[in-house]
Amino acid sequence: MSDPTRRALLQASALLPLAAALPARAAATLQGWKLATNRRTGIHDVAPAPDGGVWFSAQASGHLGWFEPSTGRTDLVSLGGGSSPHGVIQGPDGAAWLTDGGQNAIVRVGWPDRKVQVFPLPPGTPYANLNTAAFDGAGDLWFTGQSGWLGKVAVKTGEVTAKQAPRGRGPYGICSTPAGDVWWCSLAGSFIARIDRATGESTVAEPPTKDQGARRVWSDSRGRIWVSEWNSGNVSMHDPAARSWRTWKLPGASPRAYAVYVDERDIVWLSEWGANAIVAFDPKTEKFESHPLPRESANVRQILGRKGEVWLPESGTEHITVIKTG
Repeated sequence: MSDPTRRALLQASALLPLAAALPARAAATLQGWKLATNRRTGIHDVAPAPDGGVWFSAQASGHLGWFEPSTGRTDLVSLGGGSSPHGVIQGPDGAAWLTDGGQNAIVRVGWPDRKVQVFPLPPGTPYANLNTAAFDGAGDLWFTGQSGWLGKVAVKTGEVTAKQAPRGRGPYGICSTPAGDVWWCSLAGSFIARIDRATGESTVAEPPTKDQGARRVWSDSRGRIWVSEWNSGNVSMHDPAARSWRTWKLPGASPRAYAVYVDERDIVWLSEWGANAIVAFDPKTEKFESHPLPRESANVRQILGRKGEVWLPESGTEHITVIKTG
């Protein structure tokens, strides 16, 4: 098959129904858009915005991106000199909050006014290599820095605190539970941990697989913590109430699980770099369903969503993609 023919088939597959490829709860479709910008953004993470659009962190260009699905329009909001944002989430205030490794700061972008506020890490804090953030039950923002740092922005006062993480470098993914607790994982350290919100100290929970490379974490509706394991190709689930673990190997010869996200139905979604695919896992049936992405080397680094939609940033192709789950 010639390269042009192959590319045409891949593009056509982008809108095919995925009902046979995903857990049989509802029909699903996948659609992707090339970002309409005149520069490379380095799209990294995504987060649904309150106006029906989707934000993304433009790591290469130093912007918050906003994408409008109905029109394909893309806007870029400059975050400041030297900016290189990694993570983006929506706050309880409806604003976009970003971890900005380039500025060694947390950045808030008000919405829809687009006012930019920068919250630098405390004076004397070295380069943290900021990664991801999550809001706790009290409305404070917690964040990770892969150089070995954890921190908090007290939203009421704007005070930023940071402290060294247990076991040094590696903090990467972070999430909050329905109860408002905060969990994070260490990619280099291969563990997950819960933060004591009063003291900022962390209690480590050791996964059953050694050196598994815990990359991202996400909570389901029951407060169980799902872990994407980069080195092992597993997805694991830790139940804090039972203090138990379960582990499943993703399908394929050499899976590499990067992102994990649990949707409103408690279906677990993972980006699988080894097969260039998105994998859905149904905990009730313990079955995986995989669908190859239509563009090679999509490199989906994060998954986030809202009811009926699972959003994917393709950092390798400058596309943004949605799986509509019905």
